[in-house]
Amino acid sequence: MFRLRVTEPAKETAIPNAPYHEWLASDGRVVTQFFRVAGGYLLRVRGIADFAVACAGEDIECRPLASVSAASIRHTYINQVLPLALSRLGTLVFHASAVDLSGHAVAFAGEAGRGKSTLAASFATTGHPFLTDDGLVIEQRGADYWVAPSHPSIRLWEDSQKALVHPDTPSAEPLPFTSKTRFLAGYDIPFCGEPRPLRHVYFLGDGTSPRVSFAPMSASEALIELVKHSFLLDIQASDLIAAHFDQLTRLVGRRIYYRLDYPRRFEALGEVRSAILSHSGL
Repeated sequence: MFRLRVTEPAKETAIPNAPYHEWLASDGRVVTQFFRVAGGYLLRVRGIADFAVACAGEDIECRPLASVSAASIRHTYINQVLPLALSRLGTLVFHASAVDLSGHAVAFAGEAGRGKSTLAASFATTGHPFLTDDGLVIEQRGADYWVAPSHPSIRLWEDSQKALVHPDTPSAEPLPFTSKTRFLAGYDIPFCGEPRPLRHVYFLGDGTSPRVSFAPMSASEALIELVKHSFLLDIQASDLIAAHFDQLTRLVGRRIYYRLDYPRRFEALGEVRSAILSHSGL
């Protein structure tokens, strides 16, 4: 497992070379910049910290800005830096949530805002433990694929909080850069801390369907979607990209991928859960 070392707060200094990649917010603002530096990579999460990821070993050094809280550093590390660092070692990590249904993992992937976390919370608050809110780690074991548990917390927007979570559910410290609340696993939101075999992956639609609908996906369709939702630290390293595609090609050989769409109404989530349980045979 990676080791995070936090140094003394520092000012954001200029980096000699240009970033080889950037993550942008919906309004066009630069959120994260990716740089190559001696010995590895530097991830500049704007307004938060610089994270240095070493190619050799599993050390990550964080140089936060002076005004940044420990909670903000931890949040950024868990949700951005760690999944990217894992991808550098060849681990398959996706922007997706997952829940434990009768001892099997069912995953939900989709564009931001399509309800991955809401679905996971909906299952968890009705007795089906969640495995991850995001940063879905898939490991191959022989001929099978397993989902590894992630951080025991779920981040939700305010409308999902009000619809799904009991007001007394413990939550983490609020963060200045997001209006999402991170709810901690426990009695109200059970968490599965053991790996589970992967049963199905559902790619979420845009909510325009008038009813719950499932459509099987071909291997090529699933490959395109998995590429879109992959965490990748170095998108220009040909050897890493080739190895990643090789892993994905084997993964999509399983006929477990479906498009899932349903009306985006909280009162319809009970029907959605029932449909998923029936469709997955769990």
